[in-house]
Amino acid sequence: MATLKLTTNDQVEVNNYHQDGNEDGGCSMSIAIPGQKLMDINSDVISGHGTYEHKDGIYSSLAGYVKLEENKEQPGKTMVSVQTTRHKHLVPVLGGLVTSRVTQATPRFCKVDIIAVEKSIFEIPFRGLLRKEDVRATEKDKVEIHKCFRPGDIVLCRVISVGDSQSYILSTAENELGVIVAYSEAGAAMLPISWREMQCPRTLAVEFRKVAKPTADYIDQIKELLHKIVIK
Repeated sequence: MATLKLTTNDQVEVNNYHQDGNEDGGCSMSIAIPGQKLMDINSDVISGHGTYEHKDGIYSSLAGYVKLEENKEQPGKTMVSVQTTRHKHLVPVLGGLVTSRVTQATPRFCKVDIIAVEKSIFEIPFRGLLRKEDVRATEKDKVEIHKCFRPGDIVLCRVISVGDSQSYILSTAENELGVIVAYSEAGAAMLPISWREMQCPRTLAVEFRKVAKPTADYIDQIKELLHKIVIK
């Protein structure tokens, strides 16, 4: 059986092993986006559907699941391919809205996991970066990250570009974007009381956030999604 895993350089590492004396067609283990390097070119692996060779590497030309399988036309060689699915949104798109969870907050930026687009939750989250200058449209020099976001917050963002290492650059510089779910230090889901404050219903303590003001239509659209994310 041929399997693969992601290395620290976001490349696919191939491991071949036998189980019960059989070698099957491989299995999907990760998601790739267009332009992502999957592995170095070597004599045992060839590029298949949804991939291409460039210089010393094999790259993905599609968004989908990476698959390794034995090449029937060339026994002994493994073919790497990228298979698409029928999901409407497999990856975040430039200009699109995404739901993300803050994983780290520093004075200059937040690191987030992009966990969903519209009603679709990703099995494997994408990496995102929310920079200080992209938090709001005005008074950018006065933004203090710790007063806008904290780890664990669920944030509605817009994709503004693709950064290095297949991460997405995000923005909340619109009234409709920002924190949509946050928990207080007491562990309660907080309620928005202004565009920059949320309140704990248990202790009545007020905490700073960059609060989103999504439209009613959008709230109705993602109610089920938010429920799944919160209880996950």
